[in-house]
Amino acid sequence: LALSRRLACGDVEGRLEALFGRVRAIQSKSGPFDMLLCVGSFFGSTSEAEWAEYCTGTKKAPIPTYVLGANDQETVSYFPDVSGCELAENITYLGRRGLYSGTSGLQIAYLSGTESQCEPAPAYSFSAKDVAELKTSLLSTPNFKGVDILLTSPWPRDVGTFANSAGEIDTKKCGSKLVSDLAASLKPRYHFAALEKAYYERLPYRNHIVLQETPQHVSRFIALADVGNTSKKKYLYAFSIVPMSLMEPAELVKQPQDTTENPYRKSQKEAQKSKAFLCAEEESACQFFFDLRKHQGKKRPSDGKEGGNSQPKQAKKPPQPSGPCWFCLASPEVEKHLVVSIGTHCYLALAKGGLLPDHVLILPIGHYQSVVDLSSEVVEEVTKYKSALKEFFRSKGKRYVLFERNYKSQHLQLQVIPVPLDRCTAEDIKESFIAQAQKQKIELLEIPEHSDITQVARSGTPYFYVELDTGEKLFHRIRGPFPLHFGRSVPAPLPLLPVPVAGGADAGCACRAVLASEAVLAIPHRADWRRCEAERAEEAAQARAFRRDFQPFDFALRS
Repeated sequence: LALSRRLACGDVEGRLEALFGRVRAIQSKSGPFDMLLCVGSFFGSTSEAEWAEYCTGTKKAPIPTYVLGANDQETVSYFPDVSGCELAENITYLGRRGLYSGTSGLQIAYLSGTESQCEPAPAYSFSAKDVAELKTSLLSTPNFKGVDILLTSPWPRDVGTFANSAGEIDTKKCGSKLVSDLAASLKPRYHFAALEKAYYERLPYRNHIVLQETPQHVSRFIALADVGNTSKKKYLYAFSIVPMSLMEPAELVKQPQDTTENPYRKSQKEAQKSKAFLCAEEESACQFFFDLRKHQGKKRPSDGKEGGNSQPKQAKKPPQPSGPCWFCLASPEVEKHLVVSIGTHCYLALAKGGLLPDHVLILPIGHYQSVVDLSSEVVEEVTKYKSALKEFFRSKGKRYVLFERNYKSQHLQLQVIPVPLDRCTAEDIKESFIAQAQKQKIELLEIPEHSDITQVARSGTPYFYVELDTGEKLFHRIRGPFPLHFGRSVPAPLPLLPVPVAGGADAGCACRAVLASEAVLAIPHRADWRRCEAERAEEAAQARAFRRDFQPFDFALRS
């Protein structure tokens, strides 16, 4: 295969001697490289003297060098042709936007400048129109799968979502949303950026939805620091790459162990919702015999008593249960003596007939059927409870196993069962579930650690889900009859009856037997919750003890 050896570089800012001196040193030590790709600001305020020597041919770049355009008005004059041109021997300006295809077959998409809200954008910026045109030109290519490399000066906004820390850079505020949109669409195998004077190599992220879409290649984002920085931050990055057009499909789509969820998918969804909302508004404005928009300028100023948008939009309420629900906190059926913590959107309750005295449930206060139905605020609080429970159980020398069965259940119950660290490893627990699933011919798939369950299952999809506190997850999409007693070596002769308690164990029976087995907790006699029921006074005492021990970890008490 045509393996290309490339170098990528951050902001040069006119320090050409420092850059090319370093490149020569690398080449003498590691052999020749085919190309140097420069992102960020190639020129700076003190570039003229050094640059003159390259313009006149007195000096020459040691390697074919390709650069992006200006990021400020001061350096615009260095780039005489906006469509790209040779600036000096071996130094080429790629242009404002486009695709560079080398003789090797490598495809390099590029976008010069910083984001602008103006149309047309200044000479040192790009606009939404520029990004849209670049996307259209590439996505319309037959059988488009992505590009090998994407070069931009700004970071993409939100690139740190689901990922390793970017240090002092706040990726929620830094960078360009337009670049995020471009990266999400072009699916580059490598994306290089600069301008923040920081080095950041993000964990690779996937470009498909697990179990819903055909596997695709991963993307790697690398931000590079400025040349010759005194902090010794990395500004040159060496890598080898085979053009995707020459790779075997199976090799191309291999997923590294540390691959994360796509950081831009949420912002893409929000953009699509916003677009759909605007389209709906436009459509409704034209539903009459005249266009309402033409008359909007003649409306009286709103006094707050009339007019469509004067009232703030209310948060969407969870659906209401069709009958009595044993788990909605406001329901009189809830056995409140089992409740051990109450947050804003969720609460914790000990399980009725729990495997262990500290077998606990995370439940939404409102009526939601499954995790995939939860609003973002509820998801955030569920995550807080999981983190608090992990810390709490670890302080007691335990790890937890969490599971959910979204099948013949009315209200979401996340069962959380602690397992002593010295009993077995997380791998032992995972293997116990997989082995039991194979016995019952149930396909239990391992899904990537950084996947969000909402990327794997849609609302209304029946499923069974296990999560370890290491982040490892197992998932089964239920497509037909599913044993409520999944996890038992011998299925129980009777189906479970509905459980009229907060913390009932109906959903838990799906995998209690796996956790009760000799391989995990070694308490097989407690696999059936009905044999574990205690007197109300004993349950209340267990709840008080849990509440007392959990108090230092309970964020709900501090909010």
